[in-house]
Amino acid sequence: MTVRRRPQLSRPLKTATLVAMALAAVASSAVGCGALPGSAGGSREPVVVMTWAPDKTRATNVPGMPALARAYARWTNAHGGLNGRKLKVLTCNDHNDSVGAAKCARRAVKAKVTAVVGSYSQHGQAFLSPLEAAGIPYIGGYGLAEEEFVSPLSYPVNGGLVALLAGNGRQLARECARVSLVRPDTLAGDLLPALLNSGLAQGKRRPAADILAAEDSGDYTLQAERALAGAGADRSVAGTLGKAGAAEQAREGCVTAALGDRTDSFFDSFRRTQEDYQKVRISSVLGSVDQTSVDRTGGASGPYEGAYVTSWYPAADDARWGKLRQVVREQAFGDHRIDPSNAGVQTTWIAYTVFRQVVESLGDGEVSARSVSRALNDGVRVDTGGLTPTLSWRFEDTIAAREYPRLVNANVTFQVVRDGRLVAARESAVDVSRTLEQAS
Repeated sequence: MTVRRRPQLSRPLKTATLVAMALAAVASSAVGCGALPGSAGGSREPVVVMTWAPDKTRATNVPGMPALARAYARWTNAHGGLNGRKLKVLTCNDHNDSVGAAKCARRAVKAKVTAVVGSYSQHGQAFLSPLEAAGIPYIGGYGLAEEEFVSPLSYPVNGGLVALLAGNGRQLARECARVSLVRPDTLAGDLLPALLNSGLAQGKRRPAADILAAEDSGDYTLQAERALAGAGADRSVAGTLGKAGAAEQAREGCVTAALGDRTDSFFDSFRRTQEDYQKVRISSVLGSVDQTSVDRTGGASGPYEGAYVTSWYPAADDARWGKLRQVVREQAFGDHRIDPSNAGVQTTWIAYTVFRQVVESLGDGEVSARSVSRALNDGVRVDTGGLTPTLSWRFEDTIAAREYPRLVNANVTFQVVRDGRLVAARESAVDVSRTLEQAS
């Protein structure tokens, strides 16, 4: 059998000194020329930002993120703007590939945006390098790319996919003796098993079976069979356990999948395959499963009923999302791309909440990429209305995880699908900082 080796993940920003020197050179050059990226100076010129995400691809698509960004700009401008300045949002489709991500970043640089806000891309190296060269901050990315938690110009609002997987391991360790993880056969996917296993280890559970799957496959029967076997489901005695035995098996075996938009397709194959096996519980993470997924696949009678889901944020029916829903009603009613229960939409909302408060903290002063970054680095504190802890990005606010030096919010929430609704399984959030520190 041929063993396929993956290239090592590059970390172009690992050396903080070189980065600091490069940014200082950029800032010095900009001052000398009398212009700064995204500068609104002391005038009331529009504040220009960009939001990007993939759309109309064969893998994960999140068109609701740029759609909400535009709706947020309309709502902001209808209510006086940002300290009297109009907010202008540019959008871009990164097409789920490194070329598209780099093109979006270069467009942002050319447009001299003040920041890139609330965006989604798994190609961190491709988009962060151009932004760093221009000194443009990246605020509230979705958290897929490892570089988002390394770059000194990245200001994450959640713990990214790393926190979700570590938290999912913590959640499943309470319920499952054996776990299978179905994840993308990609470089980003290669990071997931160790994170899930770190959470499982805290519950003294064995490592999960690692099941690789293509992001754009139409059928996952083979992966479903492997996942069931890895979770300890026995095909030879299927249907012979009775109700009590099936319930006991469900507590002992779990299958979790993190395939983005293809998670529905996997669990469709899984449900058909599981008919020939002992029953196991299923699980996933926010972004792969949300309320829309549950509704689309049959609600209480669909495959997700009883599923465990790990999220960054409160459940979609939580009152703390009321302002987001109000903005959607006022500025995007009928725009079906914007689903307030979608993780990308929620992250974009929080990212723009951060950006608004940072600009407000500047008062009548200059609004530029440099001034926004300086305010963030100097410790501006952002209140997200309880959707996250208070956010701040000083060195002392980061967690002690060597691999994720920019991570400041490692909270996750445990949810479950009950009667077709994704609801809180635990009242309070869970801090997985220690789990990530141990996995780092």
